[in-house]
Amino acid sequence: MLSSLIYGRYDQEALDRQYSPSSCVPDISLFLDRYATESERARAALPARIGLRYGSAPCETLDYFPADAPNAPLLVFVHGGYWQELSKNESAFPASGLVPAGAAFAAIDYGLAPNYRLDEIVDQVRRAIWWLVEHASDLGVDGRRIHLSGSCAGAHLVLMALLDGWMPGDRHPAQAIAGAVLLSGIYDLEPLRLTYVNEPLGLDASAATRLSPIHHLPERLPSLIVARGAAETDEFIRQHNEIVEVVGPRAASVQDLVIPHRNHFDITFDVGNPASALGSAVFRQLGLPNH
Repeated sequence: MLSSLIYGRYDQEALDRQYSPSSCVPDISLFLDRYATESERARAALPARIGLRYGSAPCETLDYFPADAPNAPLLVFVHGGYWQELSKNESAFPASGLVPAGAAFAAIDYGLAPNYRLDEIVDQVRRAIWWLVEHASDLGVDGRRIHLSGSCAGAHLVLMALLDGWMPGDRHPAQAIAGAVLLSGIYDLEPLRLTYVNEPLGLDASAATRLSPIHHLPERLPSLIVARGAAETDEFIRQHNEIVEVVGPRAASVQDLVIPHRNHFDITFDVGNPASALGSAVFRQLGLPNH
């Protein structure tokens, strides 16, 4: 008997596999271990302010790596892990390349499902970003050069932070955020709602629509880099292609990058490496020397 289709051409097993990026790599633990090891190395090598508080909940903290000179650009990193795993502790590694080149770097922590609902996670990331905007001068950051970046679920959270209607004083995010880097992201949650990933999230159809940034894009977006690894599932490729298409008329500029020899997990290692295609684009967006 043929399995019934539940989304597009996918039955349950196939759709679950499409939203399992680990299906494209031999061993996901190799990448997770490297996140932790290289992040620990960055904290040991660079000046850092660990655990700055942007809210009252225990998870509402961030780590900040200042630049050597004042009025530096800032790159904010929002980790992935399907809103259920990882933390800022595994997210410091891009600082190793960015800070010596003249940028400040911040890694945001947020609550994880199922202890936090996705609405709450979105709110936490937005508040962390606003805290950085408000404290830019105190941190030695040029408030006109704040950039966001995120991978997988982190890319979703970054794009949710670029939607209108949440910044104090009716300020448009495109006025406060100079650019963003979206890596292997999920921008339409409806198919994901139908997979195993939704078990700790508990999204219904209404919540999936409300929390899908592709359905709520503002008229104005800052400069965007939208990138993915070449080794991704068809659904992640589709999500990438669709967001590139719809942000095109809205963003100040869009760079669409598909990185050969990179996958869903190791593409993030290129963010702080100006010798790579992605890192070169990031450094240009930040206004850093690209050599």
